[in-house]
Amino acid sequence: MKNSLKSLVAMAAFGALSAAAFAQPAPKILVVDMAKLYDNHYKTLEQNAKIQADDQKAQEEVEKMNKEGNALVEEYKTLNDQSNNPTLSAEAKSKAQDTAQKKLEQIQNKQREVQTFIQNTRNSLGQRLNTFRSLMLEEISKVATEVAKRKGATILMDKAGPSGIGISPLVYHDTAYDITEDVMKEINKDRPANAPTAPPVPAAGAEKSAPASGAAPLAVPGIKK
Repeated sequence: MKNSLKSLVAMAAFGALSAAAFAQPAPKILVVDMAKLYDNHYKTLEQNAKIQADDQKAQEEVEKMNKEGNALVEEYKTLNDQSNNPTLSAEAKSKAQDTAQKKLEQIQNKQREVQTFIQNTRNSLGQRLNTFRSLMLEEISKVATEVAKRKGATILMDKAGPSGIGISPLVYHDTAYDITEDVMKEINKDRPANAPTAPPVPAAGAEKSAPASGAAPLAVPGIKK
């Protein structure tokens, strides 16, 4: 009897240990909006202001080059008219034609210069933005993870990211589990007093200006691009 009792106690103890070994804590899932955090981080606002300023300078440079190109076009038109003037001598017409041809080459060079400048500027601004975004998302992810851990989370999900079919993988969540605002306070706690503020949300259908927008190409009468 005593041995049987010891066996039962041993089995009960073994069962308890086995249950404890396989028991897992219930997961605690929290939610965050990484896109909102990125867009409203004071460093993002500062970077956007710098890129917009550089974009504006680039557009002014494009306008300047186009103005120079349009002046060449006007000169070409004058020379072309002279080469077709019946009152001029054959020698004068030939000279005007030669000069017009050289002027046309200058226009074509200017066209290439403008397009190359626009493309290089777009590539440069785009690369800067991509590099910045990558670094910022890494920084924000670390802060979000720290906040989530302090709240006892075992899983943190981003509700902003699209799934394979283009929608958020998070179909529903109780707002009580959304820590976006908590993370927002954390990432912006060192925001300088003179940091730019978030711009107003554009109205639906509003167009966004493209970096170094391509101005209208130089139009040369009678010449196809």
